[in-house]
Order: sequence, then structure tokens, then C-alpha cells
Amino acid sequence: MASLREVKQRIKSTTSTSKITNAMQLVSSSKMARAEANAKAYVPYMNKIQDVVAAIAAGTPDGSHPMLVSRPVKKTAYLIMASDRGLAGAYNSNVIRTALDAMHRHNHTKENVVIFAVGRVVRDFFSKQGFTVVGEEIGLPDQPSFADIKQIARKAVGMFTDGTYDELYMYYSHFISAIANEPTEKKVLPITDITPSSATGASYEFEPSGEAILEVLLPQYAESLIYGALLDGKASEHAARMTAMKSATDNAHELINDLTILYNRARQAAITQEITEIVGGAAALE
Repeated sequence: MASLREVKQRIKSTTSTSKITNAMQLVSSSKMARAEANAKAYVPYMNKIQDVVAAIAAGTPDGSHPMLVSRPVKKTAYLIMASDRGLAGAYNSNVIRTALDAMHRHNHTKENVVIFAVGRVVRDFFSKQGFTVVGEEIGLPDQPSFADIKQIARKAVGMFTDGTYDELYMYYSHFISAIANEPTEKKVLPITDITPSSATGASYEFEPSGEAILEVLLPQYAESLIYGALLDGKASEHAARMTAMKSATDNAHELINDLTILYNRARQAAITQEITEIVGGAAALE
């Protein structure tokens, strides 16, 4: 049985841990609220650009832009978004597992797959597994702007246009609520199934031409999909970390209660032992 000093030290260290996890929970809660607001504020822009691209693509001849045309798949790119650190429950592992399951489902191997990694956890995992990581973005802020993701987004779109690979899939965690998120797969390129976000379509006049506008707008649309997924994933990350830290705090409190009971029992046993020894000593002197 542990001594009173050892039990007391464990209570002290567990109490300190609970204070840290509780502070991390509060910080993550604040960050999640801001990230959720950023993700929701980006939705109207995404819907509008989707409407415009769908309208222009519907009015232009097939094959007018390589980003709209499917081609024989020889190599596939996976853009996978997770975090730079842990302490977020199963957030990182769920996203990575979803991407690996998709590779198995599509019969993709390390030889015909390239990885774009957003987050240190993703980069380290796929590098150690022997995959080719052609782009990485590490150390993103908690509230990222488009400038933070612009380089890897444009590289991913540019390599598709250049024919380095033939399709691009994106994996991230979709934010549902503070206690729920869902690993999500989205096909970014080629853009073959774009539809207006609203039932009421608007009519547009193109100047100079629909093809010329698509040349500029389609890369921006693909990049905006990546940025929107990043905002969504950041909200999920902060929510997952908040939930994980709350569970850790609750577990610490339960452990403190158990240790306190153990300490009190040990202390009572020690007191009883001392009283017994005193009584025994007094009886021996009589």
C-alpha cells in the first residue's frame, strides 16, 4: 500500500494537471467559437462562387477547360488536413484513417499516390509510411486566412493542370457541433459534378467570354474549396480538443476523489495504529 506521502503527492500532481486541462478546455472553447463563426461566414461566398461557376460551365462547350474534364487516372493526389499537435482525442487519427480507407477502396498504392499534407501529424505519418509528400503546410494559425493556405492550394491546383496527377481528393473533419465532427472526403479536381447551390439560377452575361472567365475562375474555385475545408477542419479541431480536455479534467477529478478516499483510509489506519501502540505501551507499564 502506498504511503501517506506518496498518496498526497499524487493528489497534488493530479490537481495541478486538472488545472492545466481545464485551462486548455476554456482556451479551446474560445477558439472553437471564433473558428465556427469564420467557417459559417465563408459559406455565402462559397455558395455564390459555386453558382457562378456552375452557370458558366453549363453555358460553355464540353472540354473547354482541363479542370472540367475527366481523364484516365494514372496518379491521384490526396490533400489531407489535420493538426500540428495532439491532445485532440481521435481527431487526427480519424482523418488519416479515412484517407487510408479511401486508398484501399480505390486500389491506390504508394507508387500512384502523392500527398499534400496540412498539419505536422499528417506529414510525419505519411512520410514514415513511405508515401511521396509533394507539398506540406505546417504551423498554421488557429484562425487561418487564405494567405496561409494559398501556396499549397495553388500548388495542388497547378500540378493537376500540368498533368502531374489526374485527380485530387481532399480529406478533413467536417464540423457538426461542439461534440460531433465527421471525417469527410471531397473530390476537388476534376470539377465534373458542380451544381448551383440554390434552385433559382441567375442569368449572366459574359465579357469577354465564358471560356476566358473560367480560365481565371476555376482555379480560384478549387482553391476556395480547399480554404473552406480548412476553416471547417479548424472548427472541428478546436471542438475535439475542447472535448478531450473536458474528459481529461473530469477524469482527473474522479482520480482525485479516489485518491482522497485512499488517503483518508490510510491516515485513519495510521492513527488507529498509533493509538493501539500507545494503549499497548501503557498496558505494558502497569
